[in-house]
Amino acid sequence: MKLLNLIIIAYRSMSKNKLRSFLTMLGIIIGVASVIAMLAIGQGSKKNIQTSVESLGTNTIMIMPGAITQGGVRLSAGSSNSLKNEDADAIATRCDLLQYVSPVVNKGVQVIAGSQNWSTMIIGAKQSYFNIRNITVSMGEKFTELDERTAAKVCVIGHTVDSNLFGGNANPIGMTIRINSIPLRIIGVFDRKGQNAFGMDQDDAIIAPFSTVQKRMMSNLFLSSIYASAKSEDVMDDAVDEISKLMRQRHKLAPSDDDDFTVRTQQEIANIFGTISTVLTVLLASIASISLLVGGIGIMNIMLVSVTERTREIGIRMAIGAKSRDVLIQFMIESIFISFIGGIIGVILGISVSLLVARFGEWPITITTSSIAISFLFSAVVGIFFGWYPARKAANLNPIDALRYE
Repeated sequence: MKLLNLIIIAYRSMSKNKLRSFLTMLGIIIGVASVIAMLAIGQGSKKNIQTSVESLGTNTIMIMPGAITQGGVRLSAGSSNSLKNEDADAIATRCDLLQYVSPVVNKGVQVIAGSQNWSTMIIGAKQSYFNIRNITVSMGEKFTELDERTAAKVCVIGHTVDSNLFGGNANPIGMTIRINSIPLRIIGVFDRKGQNAFGMDQDDAIIAPFSTVQKRMMSNLFLSSIYASAKSEDVMDDAVDEISKLMRQRHKLAPSDDDDFTVRTQQEIANIFGTISTVLTVLLASIASISLLVGGIGIMNIMLVSVTERTREIGIRMAIGAKSRDVLIQFMIESIFISFIGGIIGVILGISVSLLVARFGEWPITITTSSIAISFLFSAVVGIFFGWYPARKAANLNPIDALRYE
């Protein structure tokens, strides 16, 4: 029997029971749509995390105070006061693999501008901090080394601060804000950075000269962190080792002593969040794939029912010359048709759901051709796998017994 005739017979058989065929496809449709949507959301989240980490700056290395132990409990990194300005100076002069280095101090402050006030973070850093973090100024200018040496009362603000203090429409350059009765003149507004990998708004900040913040606003001489930038990605690991050796030497740590500082790179942060995102994506996709298996079981069930209903028809076909192979192919085509059409509808539904999530849920998504291909291929495999047994059962029917079946 020609393949075209078998396809026509399979199509007619499905057309006779449209509702039953659609309900059989439903498991495949939901499964494919779920896999595509979950992968799109997972890949979108992973890409968003990578973008957030990249916003920290190219080849960025962060040196933070180490952990301390209180009452037998070891606190997290950054809980101790172990970094000083002298450490930053030593790193800048003695670490040859670094391009920029900046000490950093920060604290939460209440900012007042006229009748408006806003709670934000002020960051005290040197001019090189802008290069390390890839921060560009969209309005005005950055502070200079002279501002740093003279502890000038100037600052650069983010768009969130600008919006909440000045409405975001007026030009804030030249205006004065007050922090703890200390006036700071705004000389620039830096470009939007968005949220970082930890969900913090990077535009909700004020950047001022390091000396200004430490001398006029801080009650101690310890640093919050030290930011540095390696000369290239190829020397990142060597640069970290260079910094660690220098810091251990400066802090007079014995070989058996733990570091009283923590060195992190943007790549480490990206790997950590990337691993978490990948695990969640695989988990969600695996859960969604169960729908495909359920859909496959539904196909097998309906095909077995179809074989039983059409036993006499199968006997007649065999009696007039149809071979077992023809019957096998016929029922396999029906099974593949169901999974194929269900896969197409599932792909369309999955893409639509992903786009709706992106639009109304404001969630980042990334729809890849590979996720569509994998989902569609999986649905086809499910159709073939679960359709094989009913088709084989139909092909193995005895024509005489089939003709006698009532």
